[in-house]
Amino acid sequence: MRIEIKIPSPGESISQVQVATWLVANGEMVEKDQEIAEIDSDKATLSISAPESGIVSQVIPAGDMAAVGAVIATLDTKAKPVEESAHESQPNLVVTPSLTPAAMAEVKEPVRKTVKVAATPVARKLMELHNVNESSLRDFYTHYHFSREDVEFYLQHKTEMPDTKQPAVQPAAKDIAFRSDERQPMSPLRRKLAERLVAVKNQTAMLTTFNEINMTPVMELRAKYKDAFQKKHGVGLGFMSFFTRACAVALKSFPQVNASIDGDEIVLHHYSDIGIAVSTPKGLMVPVVRDAETLALADIEHKIKYLASRARDKKLTLDEMSGGTFTITNGGVFGSLLSTPIINPPQSAILGMHNIVERPIAVKGKVEIHPMMYVALSYDHRVIDGRESVSFLVKVKQLLENPVHLIFEGGDAEIELLGL
Repeated sequence: MRIEIKIPSPGESISQVQVATWLVANGEMVEKDQEIAEIDSDKATLSISAPESGIVSQVIPAGDMAAVGAVIATLDTKAKPVEESAHESQPNLVVTPSLTPAAMAEVKEPVRKTVKVAATPVARKLMELHNVNESSLRDFYTHYHFSREDVEFYLQHKTEMPDTKQPAVQPAAKDIAFRSDERQPMSPLRRKLAERLVAVKNQTAMLTTFNEINMTPVMELRAKYKDAFQKKHGVGLGFMSFFTRACAVALKSFPQVNASIDGDEIVLHHYSDIGIAVSTPKGLMVPVVRDAETLALADIEHKIKYLASRARDKKLTLDEMSGGTFTITNGGVFGSLLSTPIINPPQSAILGMHNIVERPIAVKGKVEIHPMMYVALSYDHRVIDGRESVSFLVKVKQLLENPVHLIFEGGDAEIELLGL
């Protein structure tokens, strides 16, 4: 029986997609629900899975544009894999040694099924060039098919994974000087991103205001309670949850920063759906933490970890990336000291975090060295005046330098205690 596999709709208003990558070879045997291809739209990357087991015949090559609903491949469900046919014709062929009853008794854990790793030809060449083995990629990602972008992203961020094992000695680079150029078509997602960035610069009155935050209180709080926090909540305590919570509290005091323009009207959002910019192999993605003003730090950490993992594994849905009212981006993880982040439309403001650097500052008339972070707020001057933007950033600074105030909705703990 031959089944047609059609391109699903990634969302409303999308009529064409690009076949980004084939995760299996033409004529390869696949299992039911195995991912066989990835498609790119101007909003997201989606994977296509096999509805049944069988042999895949590709119809549309990688890199081509195709209409939603078009047949991307066919699946022969009656065909048998080459290995199975070989076993039937050679019944005495030993494929794997059987475990004896005595050996089975010694097995204390269930034998896990070996998952086949798929990689594109370019990805394989990069893996060989940089001596990257499959087990390292499996430890870094949760999927088992790798593209060029996956390998490049791994090479850039592998130091962030302390458990990733790397070879002790790297092979010496070839002493061959060469010059070459490579042309790559822009993906629909990258083209759409480029259009939106240019539109923001041309259609908004964007300004940026700066401040600095003494991170000593937050860092001392993390150092004191990180083990207990991990043990109770099952997730690490990072900086992003503090910043997300602080922004959600500050947005209540300055609703203009949480607003957007719709035609001739300003829409004030009485909730905080905060987008968290995440770096992925496909580029920057911004999943949204819904109702951040109602979440505790542990809830925010769980949400961010879940969304970041889905973003890196290219499993984010359009709903998880749409509808944000404010955005936070952290260039500090890459070493950025200062930058002017660009607004994520139709939002009116974005907060930029940066690297933490020890600097001498004046504290009560004395010079002390503290871990300091520059922060930047880019905002649309059509909606937000300078007073609101500066005051919002000062509020965030005050909350993070006195994190206990976060539990009093930004109020002073002593004043709350005294009822003043």
